[in-house]
Amino acid sequence: MASPIPTIDQCVRFIQRYEMLSNIRDHSFMVARVAKTLADGLARTNISNPPDCDEVIAGALLHDIAKTRCLENNGHHALEGQLICTELGYPKIGQIVLEHVILKDFNETAYKRGIFGARELVYYADKRVRHDQIVCLQERLDYIIARYSDGSPEKEEYIRRNFSKTRQLEEMLFSHLDFTSEELENNLAEDFLQPFR
Repeated sequence: MASPIPTIDQCVRFIQRYEMLSNIRDHSFMVARVAKTLADGLARTNISNPPDCDEVIAGALLHDIAKTRCLENNGHHALEGQLICTELGYPKIGQIVLEHVILKDFNETAYKRGIFGARELVYYADKRVRHDQIVCLQERLDYIIARYSDGSPEKEEYIRRNFSKTRQLEEMLFSHLDFTSEELENNLAEDFLQPFR
């Protein structure tokens, strides 16, 4: 039996239930638009198994579901988000949420063949959105280092290593799309979330 996927309406209710701050909600909505843009682009290619768009959108909307709570308790928002999604009955979405900071399995062979799942699209989309604006990877990297490295050279190096994978993923992802990474914003999916704002 397939793992259930929450609808947009359900995701928005979860966002409200977990009292997501408005700036985090706006970020999540933009990540969802970017991730859907990527999923739609892959669906236009000749790959045999494009990622499920509903799964991509749900994972993107809920990727920061625990962020507000973790700002208060200094918790690990990706792990706590996974737990929330699993408790809600959506373990597959929970895995996407867990991996939106760091991908556990970076599968170059699959990516070169055009095979990307929801977790890769949400991971990448999150790296392209600072607050609610689409930015290049370098700009997002600079922000993450300033915000999360705490001035620690070790943390900064860890962040940079993770971003080297993000750059590789970007190159492989856009080699299968009909627009470039620089053209992402111009190809952005319509604002399907407008009714939920």
